[in-house]
Amino acid sequence: PINCAVGEPRSSYLGEKFFPLIFQNIHRYFLYLAIPFLVILAGDLWNAMWFTDAAGHTQFGVGVGTLVLAVNLALLSSYTFGCHSFRHLVGGILDRLSDRPVRRKAYDCATCLNGLHEKFAWSSLVMVGFADLYIRMCSMGVWHDWRLF
Repeated sequence: PINCAVGEPRSSYLGEKFFPLIFQNIHRYFLYLAIPFLVILAGDLWNAMWFTDAAGHTQFGVGVGTLVLAVNLALLSSYTFGCHSFRHLVGGILDRLSDRPVRRKAYDCATCLNGLHEKFAWSSLVMVGFADLYIRMCSMGVWHDWRLF
């Protein structure tokens, strides 16, 4: 049998436990902190789809603010799930992804999003700022959130 193990190029390699490679692990921990915020934003989007009329009845609807929150969530999710740290989380710790088709698909999706990681970073940064401004202006009564349906 052929030995396919790849050894480290130097005997002094300490892994990602010490400076400067420790920053790679810190980056992964920030991913774990970011994912719950996506869940919170999804809850905000869900709440934005329910309107209460003057009589107190709640009904489903979509306004411009709902679309702003949806685009914000989509861009932030694309940025987060396209991160190389997410690729490591879903499949990077395995030697062979072919044995795990669900993880392979998640890895492939993250890889596809990773190609646009920089564009998602900039567009989500701008969108977060606009979403905050939109919500602030609507809450102050400066802007009116048009209801589409």
